[in-house]
Amino acid sequence: MSNPLRSAIVGLALAACLLAGCGARADEAPLLIAPILEGVDLCDVDAGTPLRTSAELAAHCRASGRSAARLFEATLSALGPARSPDGRYEVGYTLPVPLLKLLTRAESGWVVDRRAIDRFALTVKETDRPVVIYLFSTHFAADAPIESELFADPANVAATQAGPMPRDRYYGTDIFPWTFASTGNSLTSRRAAVIDGVLDALCRLPAADRRKIRGVTLLGELHHFHADFERGMGVGGPYVISDYGDASVREFRAFLAARFGAIDALNRHLGERFASFDEVSAPARDIRNDATPRLSEHIDSYAHGSIALIGWAFDPRRPGVPVWVRVYRNGQLVARVPARFGRQDVLQAKPAFGTADVGWRFDLDFTGLPAGTHRLDFLAELPDGRLSRLGSRSVSILRPGQAVAGTLPMAELPPAIGGAVEGHVDQPADMQSVIFNPLVPLWHEFRGQQVVRYLAHFERQLRASCLGQGDLYTHQIAPFANPSWDATKFAVDASLRRSGGLSLGISLYGEPIYGTSFFDWLATTEHRHYGITEFHPLRGMSAGELRAVLDAHRQRGARFVSFFLDARPASMRTETQLNVFGIQPGNRQFGSERIYEAFRTLVNE
Repeated sequence: MSNPLRSAIVGLALAACLLAGCGARADEAPLLIAPILEGVDLCDVDAGTPLRTSAELAAHCRASGRSAARLFEATLSALGPARSPDGRYEVGYTLPVPLLKLLTRAESGWVVDRRAIDRFALTVKETDRPVVIYLFSTHFAADAPIESELFADPANVAATQAGPMPRDRYYGTDIFPWTFASTGNSLTSRRAAVIDGVLDALCRLPAADRRKIRGVTLLGELHHFHADFERGMGVGGPYVISDYGDASVREFRAFLAARFGAIDALNRHLGERFASFDEVSAPARDIRNDATPRLSEHIDSYAHGSIALIGWAFDPRRPGVPVWVRVYRNGQLVARVPARFGRQDVLQAKPAFGTADVGWRFDLDFTGLPAGTHRLDFLAELPDGRLSRLGSRSVSILRPGQAVAGTLPMAELPPAIGGAVEGHVDQPADMQSVIFNPLVPLWHEFRGQQVVRYLAHFERQLRASCLGQGDLYTHQIAPFANPSWDATKFAVDASLRRSGGLSLGISLYGEPIYGTSFFDWLATTEHRHYGITEFHPLRGMSAGELRAVLDAHRQRGARFVSFFLDARPASMRTETQLNVFGIQPGNRQFGSERIYEAFRTLVNE
């Protein structure tokens, strides 16, 4: 990392700390460092035991009933003591509990694997460290035997406009697009059955062992799906999303009826002539390419009324300082935004940029703009006050039935030079046409409520248990922190802002860890505390830099920080099995090894 960039990172974090009054206080609870340990189905073995693979070791541990406690403690002890000498940190762990993998086939059908669950509880009992229980059942395959059978039932599968989604892949991992539009399917009941078994085992632990449990995170990433899971999260292109299942569409109509009361009120809002709510369909087509009789059927990345303006900018003379980008519409200044977001795709293509954050974004609300072709210009500010051209785009705002839009008048732009700043305008495409459909924001709001409702279903289950008075967290992604993503495809904003009685659990990668974008967003919410369920800065850090970052998060309410750490015996790991985001010795990707050493330094001081 370059010296200017290192200084910028420390400066941002320390400035944030100063504004918030950072610094450990005597009455302040320590921050829990709780890595997600891989190897929960394993255990330590006696010397000379002839076991060569993880599968053989797992079978041995299951047969012997031995827990992962000693294996975990060896891994955690290498990181640091249960409490740092300065009292700022505790070192515990996150126990990942793979729900669907804890079902086994018996003569009577699929049953909860009580023996495997008892090993999880035994690990908690025998590990003298604080723990976060991670009850996960995500779209990422868990190599559970029941997964294929569950996926064969359409009631368990998310549906796009074209029908049930197929299995997908994400960097070599199978993806099952499970639906959460309904809680009445076999997938939900199987998850609930395993959770009941896990709660029963944990609640039978002595009170002293239950007090080790600092929180429970639910399900993992829960969001709507889009086509091409690995590459299709961006703005533009085919807009293929979930959930268009019959039950989901029926509930959407009920949602509209509850919101508007009478069909006439909805018609006035939409400018339509529906005879009843039963006539309303979820918006599912691009009417520019697929002639339809109603505007209300239109949907794409812009139909909710906003155009994502996305790009990157880098000033080679100031590699650690964000470039400010001005956005002009028809010659009038409409926004000024910093290029402060992480863009790993740009850094891979431009290695000379080092680890600089170069992404920028502005969402332009076009619902009140006149129809016609608008010109957008993007100029970068230079230290001497001059401006440098980054690019321009033309965007046509259409009205229903309008094929061609006239060009709107243009004011004179300020003078600018070219080539002083490296950069590009990624979105929108030149000559992009957009149409606002007032039904689309309602559709996205409803989809967001589906996420919240499904999480609430399992929250109620946990609240009725011995763990119900403790801290329960979500485990969500943050699309707003990825400038090139289309957040409408995921529909998680409602669950990030408030999800029943669940506290915020959020996975942060890159700039949101050490920059200001997450804190800016957090300040707009009512969250008083949160957990970082997956933590990775995507760049190496010194102990001083990491301390400033952790202090900034703790002062804003962070209770725990989790990251991936492999606890399997070294002889049973291979390069192909290595989690690229694991913060651990031997992993040089994204500066992970340096971050591990920084954590180790902090918790041993």
